[in-house]
Formats: sequence, C-alpha cells, structure tokens
Amino acid sequence: MTNQNDEQENKPNNLKEKNEQDPVVSNEETTDQPSFKANFLVRAKEASVVRKIVFVAIILLIVGMFFAGRFIYDYITDGLNPVDPDSNEQISIEIPLGSSSANIAEILEENGIINNSLMYRIYIKVNNVTGFQAGEYTLSPSMSLDEVSSELLSGVIMEEALYNVTIPEGRTIEQIAELLENGANIDQEEFLDLMQDEEYIQSLINLYPSILSDVILDDDIRYPLEGYLFAATYPIYSEKPAADNVIRQMLDRTEQVYQTHFAEIDALEQFSFHEIMTFSSLVEREARDEEERRLISGVFYNRLEEGMRLETDPTVLYALGEHKDRVLFSDLEIDSPYNTYVVFGLPIGPISNFGESSLEAVLNPTDTNYLFFVAAPDGNIYYSETFEEHRRKANEYLDRDI
Repeated sequence: MTNQNDEQENKPNNLKEKNEQDPVVSNEETTDQPSFKANFLVRAKEASVVRKIVFVAIILLIVGMFFAGRFIYDYITDGLNPVDPDSNEQISIEIPLGSSSANIAEILEENGIINNSLMYRIYIKVNNVTGFQAGEYTLSPSMSLDEVSSELLSGVIMEEALYNVTIPEGRTIEQIAELLENGANIDQEEFLDLMQDEEYIQSLINLYPSILSDVILDDDIRYPLEGYLFAATYPIYSEKPAADNVIRQMLDRTEQVYQTHFAEIDALEQFSFHEIMTFSSLVEREARDEEERRLISGVFYNRLEEGMRLETDPTVLYALGEHKDRVLFSDLEIDSPYNTYVVFGLPIGPISNFGESSLEAVLNPTDTNYLFFVAAPDGNIYYSETFEEHRRKANEYLDRDI
C-alpha cells in the first residue's frame, strides 16, 4: 500500500515537473516577439530623431539663405543709393589726369560722394559709361550715381598729354615693357618686376574680377597679365609716370572691350574668358586682316573639335622665348605648356596681346571645312582640307617635309 501511495503521490509530482518544463519551451518560442518589437521601436525612434535633425537643418539653411540674400540685397542697394539724399554739403574733389575707373571710384568713396567703389565700378560697366574727364569737381553726397557720372563726363581736360604711347597688336609683355620705357619714361625693369609680383597681381585680380581670375597665377604661366594689356594708344600726363597707373589704363581698356562683347563671350560656354583671351592671341599672331582672322579661327575650331593639336608656330616661338625667322623641326619638340605641337587644345595662356578684331574672329569664326593652313614667307596663307594636300603645300611654300 505504501508503495502504491508513493506512486500515486509521485504521479502528480511528475506531472507538475512536466508542466513546469512546458512553459520553458513556450517562453523560448515567444521571447523573439518582444525583442523584435523593441528593435522596431528603437529604429522608429532613431528615424524620428533623424527627421527632426533634417527638418531643423533645412530650416536653418532657409534662414541662412534668407539672411544672406537680405545682406546681398542691402549691400547692392546701399551701393547704388546716394550717401545722404538730404545732404546739402558740397565737396570739392580732383580727378588727376590718367586716372583709371578704379582710381576714380576710390577717390569718390574716400571723399564720401559714393557708398561703395566696387558697386560704382559695376554700375559704370553695366551702363557702359566711359570717357570720364580729369579736372576739379564740386559734388554732393546727395547725388545719385547717374548724376555723379554725368558731372565727371562734363569736365574739360586741363592739359595735353606729355606722352602718347602706342601699344600695337601682337606684342608680348617684354615688348610692351620696352615700348613703355622708350615712349613713356617708365623703367623697363620696374615694369617687368610688377608683371611677376604675385601680391601686386592679386590686387589687380581683386580690382578687375570680371576679366582677371586666379587662373593667371598658375606657376607655368610666364607673365600673369600676358595678353590682358590691350593694344591701344594711351595718354600719359606725368613726366615720371607710375607703372601701376598705366597698367590700370590698359586693364580698363580690356574691361571696356569685354563689356562691349559680354553677351557673345557669355554665350561661348565651351571656353572660359582666359581661354578666349588665349585663343584670340593665337589668331592675332597668325593672321593679318579681318578675313584671315575669321578663317584661321574657323580652322582652329575644326582642329579642336577633331581632337587635333593646333600646331601653330607662334606658340613655339613664345615657348622658346626668342624671335626666329624660321622655326626648325628641333624647335617643335620643346617641352612647354605653350607649345601647341606638344599639348592638345589651347596653350596655358595668351602668347601676346591682340586687337578687337581678333577677339571678334574667335566669337564669330568663318564656317569652313579646312583643317590645315600654311603661312608662307611670301605673306600668303594656303589652306587645305586634307593632310596630303597640306603636306604638298608645306613642301612647296615652306620647303618643309612634314
């Protein structure tokens, strides 16, 4: 009996133990559910935080753009408005002979006639205001920019220029330096030192941002302002003129030409302004008249589109740094970023200055199928569509077997 009772007593215990084990299995099956839910909630919370951060960042960006836009608007508006519309003050100023537009703007700002010299320079460029006269003026802070400009155009030149120095087309910086020394009493070495003074060049980049950029400071460029000193005749009013004043006159002229052709230059998206200046210098050195310039420009465009080297001799001479009546085969191999027999595309920078007609030829080239030309010693240029034809003409007119 006792054993039976023990067995009966043990049965519930066994069942109890079995029942106690069953929930353990059940728990293993259900623990994944709360874990998945917890992970989901964590990810949802993280996503919410990210959305809030993105939202705040967007708001801050919008606010920043608003204030930046407002600052720019206020800066422009302030620069274009009179210094004091209610002022009755009359201020006497003097515009020296030979002053550049940058010089004049600085004088006006320093004397409280305008708010901002940079904005005034932009104003006269946009409105194509040129021909300011040297002289003494009485101006007021209440005057608008248009009124100030009108006054400066009405002056009378007080004296004739002491020098009138002509810078022809197709001249290099070194040739211009010689012309200035001989024709305007400007020390050649002083001028060339300025042409390689990086701090000075940077100051000009800041003064003429529409035509000059940091690209001209490339270490491989011989003279940063090569090509940018426009070909023209410049009046000099001082017995011993500062080189900087003459340089600014030249850059003013370049800037005026740029403004005249701004729409066409802006439409030529395949080239930067520096590249357009470079292209124009090549056309200038290869051609003699307007028709030739446009046709040679068309040939250069065709070669560039075909992926051909330009192979123009004036770039070899510039790379050599010397004048030669005849370019030799050995010369064509000179390793230089200016040598278009070596580099593809345009050289690194202009090889000379140029006339306005060369710029116009780059902007409006002749449509042609020619890919080659030979500039013969007799002064004529012979064009070809094929290399075979070009080779025959080179042998005939240049005595050069290519």
